[in-house]
Amino acid sequence: MITCTSPIDGSVYATRETLSADAARAAVASAKHAQSAWAALPLDERIARVMDGVAKIGEMNDEIVPEIAHQMGRPIRYGGEFGGFNERASYMAEIAKDALADIEIEDSANFRRLIKRVPHGVVLVIAPWNYPYMTAINTVAPALIAGNAVMLKHASQTPLVGERLAQAFHAAGVPEDVFQNVFLDHQTTSDLIAAKSFGFVNFTGSVGGGKAIEQAAAGTFTGIGLELGGKDPGYFCDDADIDAAVDTLIDGAMFNAGQCCCGIERIYVAEQHFEAFVAKAVAIVNGYKLGNPLDPETTLGPMAQARFADEVRAQTAEAVAAGATAHIDPANFPQDGGAYLMPQILTGVTHNMRVMREESFGPVVGIMPVKDDAEAVKLMNDSDFGLTASVWTRDTARAEAIADQIETGTVFQNRADYLDPALCWTGCKDTGRGGGLSVIGYHNLTRPKSYHLKKA
Repeated sequence: MITCTSPIDGSVYATRETLSADAARAAVASAKHAQSAWAALPLDERIARVMDGVAKIGEMNDEIVPEIAHQMGRPIRYGGEFGGFNERASYMAEIAKDALADIEIEDSANFRRLIKRVPHGVVLVIAPWNYPYMTAINTVAPALIAGNAVMLKHASQTPLVGERLAQAFHAAGVPEDVFQNVFLDHQTTSDLIAAKSFGFVNFTGSVGGGKAIEQAAAGTFTGIGLELGGKDPGYFCDDADIDAAVDTLIDGAMFNAGQCCCGIERIYVAEQHFEAFVAKAVAIVNGYKLGNPLDPETTLGPMAQARFADEVRAQTAEAVAAGATAHIDPANFPQDGGAYLMPQILTGVTHNMRVMREESFGPVVGIMPVKDDAEAVKLMNDSDFGLTASVWTRDTARAEAIADQIETGTVFQNRADYLDPALCWTGCKDTGRGGGLSVIGYHNLTRPKSYHLKKA
């Protein structure tokens, strides 16, 4: 049984029965059987059906937005995820013909030689709760467009999301066996992977979850894409626009109650601007309203679960006990408690503190002064994770030189916390392996097949 407990009030919002082992194997068998006919459809037809399904999600947005608030706590004032959801799917549809095109080597009187990109077969997508629509569509749309069947196992915190996607895609003409929303427990999921049920598995979640996926797949040679933890840094150089930087970096740290894969979790500031930067950051955070996400005035909702909030509280308390200074007054956030967590800005932090080393995934950020680019790069790289980094400078050559030295998947200049579908979404170190979206996303969701045809 999967249970979604709403962070709004701790009530049970939804329950779903998980598939038995036999039913799960039957679902895989039906997906494999249906996939070949789906792949045989013209590419234009697959694209049209997928994009029609995407549009149908947009038609449901007024119902989806409060559902998201109930399931994981994001305030309704932000209007849901359809903008990014549509942008990502649309871009992948736009580039599909070129990304999946045959590579022609020779077509002469003697030989036809080419490389085709062919689907893996059945792709398992294990999606997270924090951006439940956008993270799922990153893989679901291109996997279907490329001719794969897809089984979506969504997070237990957001069980209605997979059902909405299934409703939309099925209404758009994607066969029910080609796109399946499934509720699986961890053991059944691992057993299916170990049994070579899938041609590719894409997982977004914790480092521990990623390790479990790798262990289940060991020896099966199943392709795997993993986006795991993060501790993304921001660096404010001495020549940057301070107002723009503070606005963006603090929003990147606090939006969605800090529950963003590429959220900003630590900030390094050129020492001469440190006090001004912190003062502006504190003023922004003190303007937030923590409360019920169904209230249009709320700017900061609860975290998805009380235990997540408790972990951030523990990291913060440990840092303060070790000498850090907390700048946000609890009196400004009286609803703090349980899943409702007040935002916090910390200075006097060091990399000996968990809040600067371990993933927080909540509305807290540590800010440190640095004397130059070299010190900033050293600190940014002093992490087990590498998803994104944000560099703030008016000098693009300087930004690129710094970027070349940072151990990460994406480097931003003068922006943060954004996913550009034209660029590969990837990470390094404990953040994971593989890459989604862009042309490279299609390469990961297909395999090359070579044709060496000698003409008689």
